[in-house]
Amino acid sequence: MKILDEAISKGQSTLSEYQSKSFLASYGIPITREQLVSTKEEAIQAAKEIGFPVVLKGCAPQITHKTELNLIELDLRDDTAVADAYDRVSGHEGVSVDGVLVQEMVKGERELVIGLTRDPQFGPCVMFGLGGIFTEILNDVSFRIAPLEKKDALEMAREIRSHKILDAFRGKPPVDMDVLCQTLISIGEIGLEFDQIKEIDINPLIINGGKPIAVDALVVLDV
Repeated sequence: MKILDEAISKGQSTLSEYQSKSFLASYGIPITREQLVSTKEEAIQAAKEIGFPVVLKGCAPQITHKTELNLIELDLRDDTAVADAYDRVSGHEGVSVDGVLVQEMVKGERELVIGLTRDPQFGPCVMFGLGGIFTEILNDVSFRIAPLEKKDALEMAREIRSHKILDAFRGKPPVDMDVLCQTLISIGEIGLEFDQIKEIDINPLIINGGKPIAVDALVVLDV
């Protein structure tokens, strides 16, 4: 895989968000519509092509906690807002960015997390659970050893305490379980195929109109 080979050759310990999601998308995992830009003019053009509102994020392999570093600008609704946000993100003191990610603003009340960890004894294991900012606090997750079949993915989804979040509620449609299960299966396949991948973290996986979309992702390399 070209993205992995190039990152490893450069000595990266992680893929950038843009690299991570591009890699995951190559396995059919749904990601946000986005473009990586290097100028303010490119950011405005990308926003117009994607459609307002958009999100701007500072992007580089070493950036793994964008929120804490104030490298995310949300809900930008016009050219001026994008231009101002670009200046803030790209000119952030103490943080070097390789580019700025212009991303569609995905809204959804339900946030999930999907991940991969490599256990010394069992090998690649797939994780699923409640996502967003409370992932670590609530710790509502389930695990399976790769490879997964659809029945495994369905069992994982129903094992978490908050599994009813996957059903229809408050006028929202149920989660598309075919897409969710295939995403879990694909993460397991990636773990089996690439020994050089140590971890994968997709958080949040936002449910928009019933469809799961990876809004943020991080691939950690074993280098």
